[in-house]
Amino acid sequence: MTKVKIVYASITGNDEDIAYVLTEKFEELGCDVDMSEVSQTDAADFEDTDICVIASYTYDQGIVPDEALDFYDDMQDLNLSGKVYGVCGSGDTFYEDFCRAVDEFAKVFEEVGATKGADPVRVELDPEQDDIDNLDHFAEIIYKKAQEMDL
Repeated sequence: MTKVKIVYASITGNDEDIAYVLTEKFEELGCDVDMSEVSQTDAADFEDTDICVIASYTYDQGIVPDEALDFYDDMQDLNLSGKVYGVCGSGDTFYEDFCRAVDEFAKVFEEVGATKGADPVRVELDPEQDDIDNLDHFAEIIYKKAQEMDL
């Protein structure tokens, strides 16, 4: 059974909602899913899974949220080759740096050898039905990539 680890950082509840949408979809696909909040999670947990997903908002002027900084730094010491990743997050297009933390996490996944499973999904504020459909498709593509890699 494919193991999925979903980590989220959420100040408004939007990214937690995103994480729940993804958990439900991956479970529907037959995966064993573990979801946790970033400040309660050790980055090394990604080493014990097949699919690694982060859902994060962007803080202040386009940076990773404070509660995710240690996790973000610890990720840089991992070796995630052979793992599939996906990154998503919520934001507000009012801000110039809309969902920039999504890109920051994607860069780290690439640097530590993980394979991109799907293009990032950016959600305007809370997930509406179109966003839920996009997140479901995102999970399906990531799952398919993991299957292609025999994970």
